[in-house]
Amino acid sequence: MKEVIVYQIDSFTKEKFKGNPAGVVLNAENMTSEEMQLVARELNNSETAFVFKSDSQEENFDYNVRYFTPTTEVPSCGHATIAALYAKAQEDQLDSCTLTIKTQIGILPIHIERKNNDYLITMTQGNFELSPAFDVSTTQKIVQALGLIIDDLDEKCPVQIASTGHSKVMIGIKSNRVLNQLTPDLAALAKLSKEISCNGYFVFTFDTDEKNILTNGRMFAPAIGIAEDPVTGNANGPLGGYLIQNKIKEAADGIFEFTGKQGEAINRMGKVEVKVQVKNNQPERISITGNAVGVFRTTMNLQ
Repeated sequence: MKEVIVYQIDSFTKEKFKGNPAGVVLNAENMTSEEMQLVARELNNSETAFVFKSDSQEENFDYNVRYFTPTTEVPSCGHATIAALYAKAQEDQLDSCTLTIKTQIGILPIHIERKNNDYLITMTQGNFELSPAFDVSTTQKIVQALGLIIDDLDEKCPVQIASTGHSKVMIGIKSNRVLNQLTPDLAALAKLSKEISCNGYFVFTFDTDEKNILTNGRMFAPAIGIAEDPVTGNANGPLGGYLIQNKIKEAADGIFEFTGKQGEAINRMGKVEVKVQVKNNQPERISITGNAVGVFRTTMNLQ
């Protein structure tokens, strides 16, 4: 019998049915890629993480992690990493520690902090990269597909691709009301993704009414089967690098920290704590921290 342990975890929240749901399979050692894809489709979360032990003698890491949307494998995922390590910590009743995971974007350290029999997870993301701003014509296409007009854009914020391993287009706008009312043309966004070689569109605004929240955001990735992602680690993390590199925000003593909120428009609100270590005015290392809460644990027989 081929039986796997399956968790459903809501990331970036302590309230069940909020934040971003991820599937986690903890003992995926004997699964094929096809089985992983089928389980991800069955669970139907934006991502499911598959965790399995290292069988490498050359490389030094604790676990392999692979990530699948309902339709395809992706190189990395913030909320599913938070979920996977939270599930692992719960399953093994871990104390505070740092584990290393091997992903398609490299080997990443993940810190697990045990607090009052619960866990806070910090993920160090991959190297930050920022592409040049799009030309006027491409920007216009992106804006139109999102259901925006050029006047909605925040003039401080160039429309460009930022990445810490799984790239997103950054689109800064002026109004939170406009953000919450967005109804993008998902087919047009999916078509554009092929042209610009980027699947995710992260629309954000500084127009928040909460002192401790820097940005509100929404993220759409229809090209990989995600109409809207509730709370996105791989968008809020790179946003930190984007804000520093474009000199939109400044670091204090080499550190820029902020909280990004997401998911309000679809009633799955969650918060991502972002930390950017800055050297010579450039983002050097980006990490995201999130809460999580377990929704269910079960076993699945794959035969």
